[in-house]
Amino acid sequence: MSHSITLVDCNNFYVSCERVFNPKLEGKPVVVLSNNDGCAIARSDEVKALGVKMGQPWFQFKDLARKHGIIAYSSNYALYADMSNRVMNILSEFSPNQEVYSIDECFLDLTGSCRYNLTDHVQRIRKRIRQQTGLPVCVGIGASKTLAKLANYIAKKNSQFQGVCNLNAMTTQEQNKWLHKIKIGKVWGIGKQLAPKLRQIGIYNALDLKHANPETLNLRFSVLLKKTIHELNDVICIELEEIVSPKKQIICSRSFGVPVIDLESLEQSVVLYVSRAAEKLRQQNSYAGSIHVYIRTSPFNKKEPYYANSMTIPLPEQTDDTLVLIRAASWGLRKIYHNGYKYQKAGVMLSKLVSDEERQPDLFGKKKVRSKSTNLMMVLDQVNALMG
Repeated sequence: MSHSITLVDCNNFYVSCERVFNPKLEGKPVVVLSNNDGCAIARSDEVKALGVKMGQPWFQFKDLARKHGIIAYSSNYALYADMSNRVMNILSEFSPNQEVYSIDECFLDLTGSCRYNLTDHVQRIRKRIRQQTGLPVCVGIGASKTLAKLANYIAKKNSQFQGVCNLNAMTTQEQNKWLHKIKIGKVWGIGKQLAPKLRQIGIYNALDLKHANPETLNLRFSVLLKKTIHELNDVICIELEEIVSPKKQIICSRSFGVPVIDLESLEQSVVLYVSRAAEKLRQQNSYAGSIHVYIRTSPFNKKEPYYANSMTIPLPEQTDDTLVLIRAASWGLRKIYHNGYKYQKAGVMLSKLVSDEERQPDLFGKKKVRSKSTNLMMVLDQVNALMG
């Protein structure tokens, strides 16, 4: 029996998140821009149809946006990470073998998990995610991770699959027909530099690569290409990663049961969130290069004025020190706080995370101070583990 490796991918993820909280955006051209509204990092299908490229600077298509009514949003990473966690938690219920590949992609091993029609089973998973999060997803099923990736690509580009492409349910001839349509540059692991070299030797699409000699290409290129060829032929060479990769962002936020008005109470909550986020940061042996703090009132309470604001504070040195992070977050909170509003939610996000090997200490920082900070955080974590 062949394996049933599944890739679940959220459609236009950042845009879809914005649409969940503003349904009026459905069907309209929407783009999400990077920090400081620099480049397009997410585009709705309507924006893609207008020719806007991923990563294209805002100033290049500002006139196009004005002409066609493109709605631009600044990125809200705290929201996106929260929505991602919801999706991944739902998916974890369907298989113990899960690999969170990115903020909007997840591999599941569903081999033997459904005695009946696997395509129908996966459609139910899609429906569950849509009902509980409001997010649309596409799913690809194949005998390997590489084939699951390609199946997902086919599902996204061809509406007749209704969001799910199951290559395992196809005959070999049907599979090959679809693989022939996929350009070599779209195959997982084939980068922009490798694709032209493969085209030079007559490999133009996924089917050509499937039929290539793995040993010959291994000698000429790399063992990774050899593994890709085997995966295209239903042989698993790239296992689901059982070790959870360190998170690239750490978020801690919560809605208040009772609206908060004064700065002092708001600051107490933010301090608690920073402490929890910093503890998670140290658990994965990472250091943060910036901290993002945000507050908002309820968007659903029409009787009260709405206010939301956020601020990203770059840190002079990558750190895991709770006290340093609290000082930065408190400073940012005071900058964005406005008196007279009933705040319903606050949160923090640690980003620009690096490992200990990647960390670059401040040139003028004192080693003794850093050592004292490390020892203090170690004691703090031990006390928290002991006392709660």
